Amino acid sequence: MTMLQGFQIALHALRLNPLRSFLTMLGIVIGVASIVTVFAIGAGAQLRLQEQIRSIGANVLMITPGAVYQGGVRLKEGTKLTMTESDVQAILEQIPEIQAAAGSIAGTAQVIHEGKNWNTTINGTTTGHFMVRDWQLSSGRYFSGAEETGAGKVVILGSTVARELFAPGDDPIGAQIRIMKVPLEVVGVLDRKGPAQDDVAFVPLSTAKLRFLGSASGINRDSVAYIIAKVAADGQMAGARSEIESLLRQRHRIPVGQEDDFKVQDPAAAMEAQQGAIRTVALLLVAIASVSLLVGGISIMNVMIVSVTERTREIGIRRALGGRMRDIRLQFLCEALVLCLLGGAIGVVGGITLSMTVARMAGWITSVDSEAIGLALVFSIATGLVFGFYPAHKASKLSPIEALKTE
Repeated sequence: MTMLQGFQIALHALRLNPLRSFLTMLGIVIGVASIVTVFAIGAGAQLRLQEQIRSIGANVLMITPGAVYQGGVRLKEGTKLTMTESDVQAILEQIPEIQAAAGSIAGTAQVIHEGKNWNTTINGTTTGHFMVRDWQLSSGRYFSGAEETGAGKVVILGSTVARELFAPGDDPIGAQIRIMKVPLEVVGVLDRKGPAQDDVAFVPLSTAKLRFLGSASGINRDSVAYIIAKVAADGQMAGARSEIESLLRQRHRIPVGQEDDFKVQDPAAAMEAQQGAIRTVALLLVAIASVSLLVGGISIMNVMIVSVTERTREIGIRRALGGRMRDIRLQFLCEALVLCLLGGAIGVVGGITLSMTVARMAGWITSVDSEAIGLALVFSIATGLVFGFYPAHKASKLSPIEALKTE
């Protein structure tokens, strides 16, 4: 008997009991679907984190306000803006590892152009912000020195804002838009960084303070909400971080033993750690989903043993007509493999459908790659071979004379 003949006989045998065949492979279906879904969601989460890491830029440190004490009471982090433009200048001048740095403040507002409007983030910053984040322009220019110092009425749009305010083919450069009734000229449009990053409009820091965000609590002429700094090389990150902390403690006159009123963070490192945690959780969920494959394999073994018992006389006839032990073994092993392969195929389709449904309902990113599908199918085949071998071997060992006596 050839392998092809074995599969043909197996398909015919399974068609005789379609309901039992489906219920037998159900554990395999659930296990494979679970594995494909978990891999898709985990891969999507890692893709989103990688996109966020790229959007931040390479070798970037972020300095944000920390906890402060007022009247002996510790206020929560971010309650008061403790960073200033002078801190930015000091970091640039006194820490040689820093290539670029910029302070920023941010808020949200409605952006209007002719009959279109869009609610977005308004970020007041300097040209150094784009240098730190390696953020190139798709058209136009950055802010000039005069616009930064003189609160110029200019704006640089993220690609999402430009798309929402301007029709395809229209050139935003030189157009007038309004933010909180203030007319601004579009001088630049940024390259895409990612959906979460592109929904923003940048104005000079002085413009944001004077015209938009200056009345916000804690913001004065010198305050900034956060600072980002670009380190020259990856190997200098730890040293630059330590130097920034020492410099700011000195500038903020923080006594020895008192908690810093700022936090220096490495966003990329934090996201990479989060990515590792996501990978670990995904592997744990795959291990749990594999239990379904184990249960499905045991179910297949159980049904195949029952099938051997039911078809003892058929086995005896095949042996009496010249069927060899290996032919009988191949026949029943092919049945187990067909059950697992069909269950795996149905599970893959179900897993892809489920992951797409979850992505649509929850707004997540999912990514189904060939490796996850291949791994799921390999597990299915391995399950068929491992749990189908014993029933097939038992069938091949039956004596033809004893088998023919069975009613």
